Amino acid sequence: MALAGGGKERLVRSAFVQRRGPGQEDNRVRGGAFYIDTKSMFNSRILAALTSLALGALPARAQAAQVPLWEAGLGVGALSFPDYVGSDQQHTYILPVPYFVYRGPIIRADRNGVQARLFGSAHADAYLSLGASPPVNSTDNRARSGMADLKPMVEFGPALKVHLWVSSARSMRLDFRVPLRTVFTVESHPREVGWLLAPVLNLDMADVAGMQGWNLGAQAGPIFADRSYTQTLYGVAPSDATPIRPAYSAQGGYAGRQFTLALSKRFAGFWVGAFTRYDNVSGAVFADSPLVRRQHNLSAGIGIAWILGQSSQMVESHE
Repeated sequence: MALAGGGKERLVRSAFVQRRGPGQEDNRVRGGAFYIDTKSMFNSRILAALTSLALGALPARAQAAQVPLWEAGLGVGALSFPDYVGSDQQHTYILPVPYFVYRGPIIRADRNGVQARLFGSAHADAYLSLGASPPVNSTDNRARSGMADLKPMVEFGPALKVHLWVSSARSMRLDFRVPLRTVFTVESHPREVGWLLAPVLNLDMADVAGMQGWNLGAQAGPIFADRSYTQTLYGVAPSDATPIRPAYSAQGGYAGRQFTLALSKRFAGFWVGAFTRYDNVSGAVFADSPLVRRQHNLSAGIGIAWILGQSSQMVESHE
């Protein structure tokens, strides 16, 4: 899940991720609880991109299952994504990544990052939503050529997840998630960039189409951002204007929409997963920015991780 600047996370599960764009819902928190998520950001743009989509997009099981308390291994991931949402330049990367999962009763480390569970609820969860965005080198992007690079950013703020529906067989469940995050640059003197609001409907399905062990996740929703944020990502100062790139002042408000599909399965000795995400900025408040070269973007990734070690103790988990 991004429209103008949300990448992130810690390599704790496998390998893909998000490029610049506002507010993908990245914290797939499981089990009723108030959570604090701590997700570290990689300085490498590719690592940050490869990690965040995989961590944020891969589906959870709709049904709880017995899984090892911890797992460790090594994998490889491939991802194709645009420089930023609205860019007309796409890149593909292949990268080896570490794999580590810990499913303790209080502390957890998985695709949601590192979480501290404080209390539970059967109907809703509240948690601290964290994220990070990789930088964008304007020298490598035609639309931004000659402009200042985009700094890496961190995002954090409260989020609410409401459990809307669970099927009678508990093989499907529907959640409504509302993260509101403030965005800051990562530099010697951090600067507040603005805020992002990204409500989504999330559907998780177990044993999809009768395929035992395969879990499918679908997530869709709009994105909203304030003027400061959209101006940082899509504004053009008069000093940066050229004959083909006029000065532009972005407004706050509707920042586009996203739709993500993700499929995964945990085999006896390895894990596989894939995702695809569609972003659409038509109708966004910055859609007429000269930095928006394309109204639609498609990202996709696939990954595999071999489990090299795991605990003998088993715990129940939706992850």
